Amino acid sequence: MRILHINSVCGVTGTGRIVTDLCEGANARGHQSVAAYGEHKFKNQGGKINTISIGSSLDCQIHGLLTRVFDLQGFGSKRATEKFLKEVDRFHPEVIHLHNLHGYYINIELLFDFIKRNNIKTVWTLHDCWPITGHCVHFENVSCDKWKTGCRHCPLTREYPASWVMDNAYKNYQRKKTAFQKAQHMTIVVPSRWLAEKVKESFLKDYKLKIIYNGIDLEKYYPVKSDFKARYGIENYQMVLGVANVWNERKGLKTFIELEKLLGENYRIVLVGLNKEQIQGLPSTMIGLERTDSIDELVQAYSAADVFVTPSTEETFGLTVAEAMACGTWPIVYERTACAEVVEHGKGSIVPRSVEAIRDAIWACSKREKEENFERYAQFFSKKRFVEEVLEVYE
Repeated sequence: MRILHINSVCGVTGTGRIVTDLCEGANARGHQSVAAYGEHKFKNQGGKINTISIGSSLDCQIHGLLTRVFDLQGFGSKRATEKFLKEVDRFHPEVIHLHNLHGYYINIELLFDFIKRNNIKTVWTLHDCWPITGHCVHFENVSCDKWKTGCRHCPLTREYPASWVMDNAYKNYQRKKTAFQKAQHMTIVVPSRWLAEKVKESFLKDYKLKIIYNGIDLEKYYPVKSDFKARYGIENYQMVLGVANVWNERKGLKTFIELEKLLGENYRIVLVGLNKEQIQGLPSTMIGLERTDSIDELVQAYSAADVFVTPSTEETFGLTVAEAMACGTWPIVYERTACAEVVEHGKGSIVPRSVEAIRDAIWACSKREKEENFERYAQFFSKKRFVEEVLEVYE
């Protein structure tokens, strides 16, 4: 079977690694997989799999400019998409697996016209809420439900994918609805019950819907002997770890800064994934590190931590929670989130949405002896299980 993946990145960040895992798993099963990607600011790290680059850096920059001025994420890159679709036609895929279509690299109307015209069987994994809104990728923090009716007067125009001038959310919503509907053979895959409930209320509700929790490579994520604490001079402290690709309000950066004031002198908070400006703005007792795509570096941090905290309210899965658990570290997450689903299938603390509740859970965790073989609770999230479930959808 010929399978084509389309995603903003390949081999880097959570979605990029998901794509390479699926390609490698399908190839091992005797299929032929190709990964197409478009965000050129991230270096392709697809390894041994075959890849197609969509457009160029200039194409992405022009698409980004259209978005900044006219709020047109997903509606630029026409020439790049036309050229790419000619390559797709030559590859003649039997299955197209869509992932993140935002990222300033592809024209969604041309793509779906091609899929529908050629009646190609399609799987679409939603990694966030962008496919069902007129603009944003998440809407929980502002308690917005305009995506159910048409996205007029978007409250998140300045958030990714940011528009500095126009609010085009209502027209985008209508164009997405027209583009995404009426594909004859499409299955929507989501990584949590939380996102499944949102899809059921959206204009994608008539498609077949399947929940497949993401997987991690348990041959890479496991407890190791770590010198992380020694390197950062915190051997005598309880280490509280947070990890994100991008730290912002919805990821809980302010929560961690508030938490630092409440924990006490025996604790040190370490955050991975900050930019230089954020690192400079941290209290002196907190340790901030820039984003890394090195799994070895992440495993060192996860293994050293005494507790892992995710105060995010807008996750569609909670990949870092599963990674921390696989490395033997106790996770603390908010209730009524997709991260809580990860803990439900593993082990950890699910707390009310307050910084005091996180503090109390950390204090309680510090009194508990570190459990041996805690990583066994992450087995549910193995890459092997994940790949097999997706291959069943293909086959």
